[in-house]
Amino acid sequence: MYPFTLERPTSLAAAAKLSMDGAKPLAGGQTLLASMKLRLSSPDQLADLSGIKELTGIKREGNNIVIGAMTRHLDVANNADVKAVLPALADLAANIGDRQVRAMGTLGGSVANNDPSACYPSAVLALGATVHTTTRKIAADDFFLGMFATALEEGELITAISFPVPKRAAYMKFKQPASRFALVGVFVAQFDAGVRVAVTGASSGVFRHKGLEAALSKSFTPESAAAVRIDATDLNSDIHATAAYRANLISVQAQRGVAKALG
Repeated sequence: MYPFTLERPTSLAAAAKLSMDGAKPLAGGQTLLASMKLRLSSPDQLADLSGIKELTGIKREGNNIVIGAMTRHLDVANNADVKAVLPALADLAANIGDRQVRAMGTLGGSVANNDPSACYPSAVLALGATVHTTTRKIAADDFFLGMFATALEEGELITAISFPVPKRAAYMKFKQPASRFALVGVFVAQFDAGVRVAVTGASSGVFRHKGLEAALSKSFTPESAAAVRIDATDLNSDIHATAAYRANLISVQAQRGVAKALG
């Protein structure tokens, strides 16, 4: 690693000031520290957010589950409220990486990083969540801008994410065996107003699939999902899977997700 200084702010205000002054926020460190070890990232100053109590915790607010940005994957997976009203999100968190990653990785870190194969962005997008920051609230549809790119401005920190509770939801992930990231992950959520479907791992960033949404809004069945043609044109093709294979996985995982959501 390159030389750097480490700050440990104990309040959100102090963390926000450090971030505005150029410090790199350190959440769970599952991506940042690995990048620094490989010398792909070389920040001069880190602001460790782990000591800020106001950034952790899970609470129910009306028909929403609000999760603090520094809440660990393990805590999301085991939270009684999440398991009771939004089990798809608890299941997603329970299957991120391995035990060590789940014990250290955070919701806010994952969403802010926006890895194109990460699981949490699909939940944020499919559930139409709201990202709360130190300066504003950002709708999920406006937040994800592409590979490792978000609407966050310089110095802006995620403080919490508010997830609306759907009628039904499920997340199905086909894992890349080595990394356990999603080779393809599909999050399906049914609301009174219709169905939202978000896909991760298949392209340069998480995206909504309008064809699946339209079909499943008319008939929420695996057969409806199976009837939708998945275009492979803009999908990834690499050593792990061709674009055509990923297209097939989107269809299969969507069908399985609907079946799981229906029970």
